[in-house]
Amino acid sequence: MRKYFYPVLITLFLGFVATIFLTQKPDPVPTLKERRGDLAVGGEWVNTKAAINGLLARLRAKPNDTKAKVLLAEAYMQEARVTGDHPYYDTAAMELLDQALRQEPENFEALCCKASLCLTQHHFSEGLAVAEKAVALNPSNAFVYGLLCDANVELGRYPEAVRMADKMNQVRPDLRSYSRVSYLREIHGDVPGAIEAMQMAVQAGYTGLEQTEWSRVMLGHLYETSGDLGQAEQQYRQALLARPHYAYALAGLGRVAQARQNYPEAIKYLENARITVKDYAFADELTEVYQQNNQPAEARKMAQEAISMLADAANEADENEAMGHYADRELAYAYVKTGELDKALKHAKIEYERRPDNIDVCETMAWVHYKRGEYKEAEQYMKTARRTNSRNPTLLCRAGLIATKNGRTAEGQALIKQALAINPYLTLDLADEGRKLLATR
Repeated sequence: MRKYFYPVLITLFLGFVATIFLTQKPDPVPTLKERRGDLAVGGEWVNTKAAINGLLARLRAKPNDTKAKVLLAEAYMQEARVTGDHPYYDTAAMELLDQALRQEPENFEALCCKASLCLTQHHFSEGLAVAEKAVALNPSNAFVYGLLCDANVELGRYPEAVRMADKMNQVRPDLRSYSRVSYLREIHGDVPGAIEAMQMAVQAGYTGLEQTEWSRVMLGHLYETSGDLGQAEQQYRQALLARPHYAYALAGLGRVAQARQNYPEAIKYLENARITVKDYAFADELTEVYQQNNQPAEARKMAQEAISMLADAANEADENEAMGHYADRELAYAYVKTGELDKALKHAKIEYERRPDNIDVCETMAWVHYKRGEYKEAEQYMKTARRTNSRNPTLLCRAGLIATKNGRTAEGQALIKQALAINPYLTLDLADEGRKLLATR
């Protein structure tokens, strides 16, 4: 009897396994959304759709194809950059990457993509941890050092960020490595060196690609913050020639028009950018321009739109530790514009608790306290914000106002003069406050 019993058991077991295999559904694969408006025009969208649909078909045929999952995640991350639809595409990419890493926990490409996605979502500590795991698997890859550079910058570990950027350039000098050198030079006060490195980044890229034109827009922004509106405008227009309807170049032209006090033109450019891509920054910038153009109702509408977009992202991040864009620093500034200073301080503190060593976060804390009339507290945070010797004119002007309010008049006036000499087209309310203070001394 026993000799028949074992074959029966084996048959039952195999049947059980087969049942599980046949009834178990593969992980769902997020689909591509149609683009709308100007973003749907041109060959790039046709090529993007073809590539992504090919990957989707590949996954339908082989649901456990980890390479296809990582490639699709990368495509969705890029689609998020192009459309601004980060909530959908970043979530889709994270789902795909988590699926791939459950199958292959040491998949280097998946780890790098996940680290990059964490940084995009402002989950900087998590991004650093994932990137450190990736670099241990492959210390000869340039891209992973860029991720380590970015994470360390955002966490305020600037010497380590410089070391990672140096490693990246040693392994592979290209657009991505030059752009990181540019940013590090900028925050350490070397603006001419930052411009030189960003020019190299643009030259290293392919004209018309989103990454190249993003670098060109960043070059324009460096000229813009240096007060060279002519060069800034030239870079933004070149970006639009190479990549029509590029929202960030449109916004750049809007800021140039704003600096020249041509507010109707600034509104036109920024509204076009806002219609094209989902980004709170466009509504935030429009808030200022509508105020300057004596359109308070439109300014309030844009301020509330920016706050709503940022609050949705922040709430999602609070409810889901793995995903959701931390946006508390941006919310703090948005609430300053609406005069809701208690809310501004609340969100500035939340961001400060996450990364107290970051100079931008400390500047935010300083400015919120200044607006609240808490000048001693503002001075404490501004000291940390200036520790890299940045020559950003907005930072210098704010530091000058804070120093003056704390009784250090000569130092404060010198900083304000320095800021206005670098960029006489500072955000007008800030520049006006600085000029009024100088005029009363």
